[in-house]
Amino acid sequence: MDKVLFGDNQFFAVNHISDEKSRAQSIRFKEDSAIIKVLDQAIDSGINTFMCTTHDRIANICDYMRQHPSKYANFNIYPCMPYAHKYANAVTELGIMGTIKQYVPGNIFGTFAKGGLAFLSKDFSKLMELLIDAEMKMFKGINTPVIFIQNVLVDMILGLKMYEVFADYDAYIRKKYKAEPGYITMNMPALVDALQSVGITNPIICASINKVGFRMSGGIEVYEKTLKEKQFRAIAMQVLAGGALRPKEAIEYIGTLPNIESVLFGASSKGNIDETKGLIETYVH
Repeated sequence: MDKVLFGDNQFFAVNHISDEKSRAQSIRFKEDSAIIKVLDQAIDSGINTFMCTTHDRIANICDYMRQHPSKYANFNIYPCMPYAHKYANAVTELGIMGTIKQYVPGNIFGTFAKGGLAFLSKDFSKLMELLIDAEMKMFKGINTPVIFIQNVLVDMILGLKMYEVFADYDAYIRKKYKAEPGYITMNMPALVDALQSVGITNPIICASINKVGFRMSGGIEVYEKTLKEKQFRAIAMQVLAGGALRPKEAIEYIGTLPNIESVLFGASSKGNIDETKGLIETYVH
């Protein structure tokens, strides 16, 4: 993985600092061309990986990249699924059956032939495979070397102690998509142990890691201990702790930790992209 990963929160009005900034971002990135402009600025700054949700508008960005193959030949996308709001909104508008017809890939009867067991026996892993295939349709022809499960699902599986689902996910992503599976969580120490318990070695785990313990379940000390003693590849996100830390202070702290392979951040201006990338390259080794 690259050391510097570019995120998508700023494009979809996710801002941990203020609702006012969130509204401003929503207006600024109303058009897909505004998103593409910032992605191109990130590429110009030497960033080659975009880690994003499976928001419907990402499909438009992928369409644009497929139309300009030489420009994005070396650009990677790390999809993060599921995008929970998309399904929640669809169920509200279309109902459960309508949502299945909207998002399940292929012929609905053929899909139920594969997924019938999932619905009848509540086979979670089979249903998960159907949803992965649905979410991955938009990335056809795009480089997707790592595919993540979002924390909303990871932490639910973790809480239910359904650890075998992680093993099934790992196997499916490797076989079907020839990619590495990744996991986003708000409880990194517990997830590392859970993955190891089902034979997943050296996993890719993206978690909140910051100087003040923002969204770090169990606290800073247990995270630092896990990073020091366990074998996994950590991606640090929310390093600014929702705006509580300045970039230099935040990234200096990340640089003191072992086992940090990558840092994920979002920005909406060329200046902020260059500044943050420079700090990561300076302090994180």
